[in-house]
Amino acid sequence: MLDIKCIVAIVERGKADIVVKEAKNAGAAGATIFYGRGTGQTEVRKFLKTHIEASKEIIIILTEVDKLKVIMKAMIKAGKLNDPGTGIIFTISISDLVGLHHRDQFEIE
Repeated sequence: MLDIKCIVAIVERGKADIVVKEAKNAGAAGATIFYGRGTGQTEVRKFLKTHIEASKEIIIILTEVDKLKVIMKAMIKAGKLNDPGTGIIFTISISDLVGLHHRDQFEIE
């Protein structure tokens, strides 16, 4: 059985396409992008004296653990996620995954 992780990146609106393109170039099989709205812009403005756009794009990528670091590095570089206020990226452990053909089927009782 493969060890799968979920990469979640939250980026500025309009940046997801380039981040996903570079993730795919680094070995990601695909991605899901959806839209959201952040609520922290008031706090950021207060402390950092900078504007953060409330509209966000959320990227979800499922990948094998052995590809994780390369894909994340590509996403960080493409989205300039090391720069303050550009977004965040993190991983989540995955269990009981159903729907991907290369995985064992989850037994439903």
